[in-house]
Amino acid sequence: MTEPLAYLNHQFIPYSQAHLKVYDAGVVLGATVTEMVRTFNQQLFRLDAHLDRLERSLRYVRFDPGVDRAKFQEQLAELVKHNASLLEPADELGLIVFVTAGEYRTYAGSSGAAAQATPTVCAHTFSLPCELWVAGMQNGTHVVTPAIRHVPPQCYDPKMKYRSRMHYYLAEQEARQVDPAAIPLLLDLDGNVTETSGANFLIVENGQIISPTLRNILPGISRQTIIDLAADLRIPFCERDFQVYNVINADEAFVCSTPYCMMPVTQINGVTIGDGRPGPVFQSVLQGWSDHVDLDIPAQVARQAMRRRQQAQSEPVA
Repeated sequence: MTEPLAYLNHQFIPYSQAHLKVYDAGVVLGATVTEMVRTFNQQLFRLDAHLDRLERSLRYVRFDPGVDRAKFQEQLAELVKHNASLLEPADELGLIVFVTAGEYRTYAGSSGAAAQATPTVCAHTFSLPCELWVAGMQNGTHVVTPAIRHVPPQCYDPKMKYRSRMHYYLAEQEARQVDPAAIPLLLDLDGNVTETSGANFLIVENGQIISPTLRNILPGISRQTIIDLAADLRIPFCERDFQVYNVINADEAFVCSTPYCMMPVTQINGVTIGDGRPGPVFQSVLQGWSDHVDLDIPAQVARQAMRRRQQAQSEPVA
């Protein structure tokens, strides 16, 4: 079988040969901005919106990767087409794009005289692991608020999508001490709800979808898709600060993220939200999303998860 390809610094190379130097700033400092795009029917979804956000992040961190937008977009489509051809037709891909500050040759951190480095640009794909999400999409997931707080916007703006995520990692470890399947829901320094370690978080009150304000969260592409779908469905949407109290008393809650689109949240800190089942607003928006991409999203997740389990069971034991 032909090996999947990766894109590294303006060229396609075999996936197994895609490596960063140990002194790359993405490794040394976590100085990396990133995007993740997914496919539906093996076609990239909202690639333009993701690249727009990537460009804003690059401008904010002063990285100039020297990449022509139109050519880069063509190369990403070519990469996905090649790697998708190695999969089953029903499989979907996640596309990761990231840009680091480049090589810190002296490994001297902020005290060193860092020469002008050329940013490292990389893109690669992976098959979406639907088996990780099927239970949560069907029955809802549990969020836990850890002691770790969200990085304040006074440190760096959360509208940048970045890879410096130690606080997310620590929050995940805390949440899993409570429930191995839980997702951490981070609060800000004032106790307002922000986002999870990998998704935007939304609640429903009296038929209205409510989001934390953009002061504290990443303006997710999936979140924007929900805003667009809610408008089509005449479901009101607003942004405001809210706290754990509001989540506990919400009619519904859900998270949204590129890989799985939407997932209901049915517990917070062990307390049931609503009636403990995926709610009607969640179901309506997810159905609208399925209609938009001409694909039954929850059914696809269930089928793919079942196929992965069957493949794992049929593999010979070493």
